[in-house]
Amino acid sequence: MKINPPLTEGRLLRRYKRFLADVETSAGEIITIHCPNTGSMKNCWEEKTPCWYSDSGNPKRKYRHTLEITTTPEGALAGVNTSRANHLVEEAITNGVVSELQGYDTLRREVKYGEENSRIDFLLSGKKGDCYVEVKNVTLAEGARGLFPDAVSARGAKHLRELQKLVESGTRAVLFYCVQHSQIETVEAAAEIDPAYAAALTAAVKAGVEVIAYRARLGADEICLSEPVPFIGEQG
Repeated sequence: MKINPPLTEGRLLRRYKRFLADVETSAGEIITIHCPNTGSMKNCWEEKTPCWYSDSGNPKRKYRHTLEITTTPEGALAGVNTSRANHLVEEAITNGVVSELQGYDTLRREVKYGEENSRIDFLLSGKKGDCYVEVKNVTLAEGARGLFPDAVSARGAKHLRELQKLVESGTRAVLFYCVQHSQIETVEAAAEIDPAYAAALTAAVKAGVEVIAYRARLGADEICLSEPVPFIGEQG
């Protein structure tokens, strides 16, 4: 995903009220920007460290700038704009980067499905049948371990139940972890944070839900999925 104009570097001073952040620009000005992340952002930012933000160019927006990349306490980079995850995955599938999801003719977004009023991020279709793909953004790291979720996620567990029902009916279903963190080398469930999600994930993979994880390369002028990372957990 090319970013034009490129992201602007600043210093992240604080994140508050969940959706706001104060940033010091290179000129020394303090601006308040939008933080597009509903999670805890645990371990993926620190005060007075470099960050990068985008500019909508719309002066009518209350907060025209958006926080995109932060620096972790260990000095790694984390992509905290969760709305980019689906775009990154779609681009990677379309460009053939994700070998596991090739061979389909069409890709549809936000398709309604399931018994719990859900929407799948991507529905791939072709001669080989359908494949439902649910995307999750991963930014929580403990060392090289990537963990999801970073806060209790009833919605995440619901999606796992829906995916499990799909595979039990004979349809291919995939949970895709979009890893926007330069330090993460493996991905697993954050069982200590959300044991219910971890249990639902275990049940889903035992039933046949596939888990795929790819890490993003993060830069001011481009963010793209570049390589797979192993999922730590029982695969069905």
